[in-house]
Amino acid sequence: MKLYFYSDSAEINNRAFLYGDSVRVSFFVHRSKIVLAEECYFFLMASMRKMRMAIPLSYTLEFFQNLFAEKVIEAGISDGVINFHVYRNSQESLLSKREISFYFEVDSPRNILEMQRAFEIDLIKEISVNTNVLSGIHVHSPENIYAEVYAADNELDDVIFLNPNKRIARTTIGNLLFLTGNTIKIPKQSEGAFVSPLMESFVTFLHQNKLAVIEEAELIAFESQKAEEIIIISDEKGIFPVMKIRNKTFEKTRLSEMVSAWSASFA
Repeated sequence: MKLYFYSDSAEINNRAFLYGDSVRVSFFVHRSKIVLAEECYFFLMASMRKMRMAIPLSYTLEFFQNLFAEKVIEAGISDGVINFHVYRNSQESLLSKREISFYFEVDSPRNILEMQRAFEIDLIKEISVNTNVLSGIHVHSPENIYAEVYAADNELDDVIFLNPNKRIARTTIGNLLFLTGNTIKIPKQSEGAFVSPLMESFVTFLHQNKLAVIEEAELIAFESQKAEEIIIISDEKGIFPVMKIRNKTFEKTRLSEMVSAWSASFA
């Protein structure tokens, strides 16, 4: 089931369509409740500030909770991902002063807290992703578009991006987590990884319950071959175990158990 909603001030010739002048943040519906609402809200506010957007005074946490309760949960959606896009309007004024509009779509049914199907992925070396202040937020990314086409042409589910220093940054859809022994290594945000409320919730749960040692690291490409298990966490798409990178195959047993324990904590 797909659900779409535009704000009252939405324009057809908006700057998101014309110039990619927008940011996107995902919110999550789980068992007819908005979960991680505060974390997602603050990520949206931080993303808009980084893009120097004028944030309306009405954009409070309560505004979004009420909006999604009315337009999503009351529409009968009990589990799903709300991909919320906000963009500048096209009126004549300073860019930093322009009013903004929003659009969101809901992908349902999808339990964002469960492991999805296994992925086959590989490195992409033709292009890299940056490590600047905008790299961690979800903005227009021609690198992602190119890589999605590359993955489809090569019968892959996703690809691993490196940064200009030839270290692992992220995939097109999300962040990589590498399990070896009792340690989960995650590329640092300064390496080009996404800011991810979903991933931060997961690794915080693991740390607090002493299920794994969490290490933010600078990872060379070879780390992808050394790991015992790998998952991709995407705020937009969900959680995917990696089953194969080139000739190396991976298990998913231990990370699946960790994801299940984390998911049960939301009950």
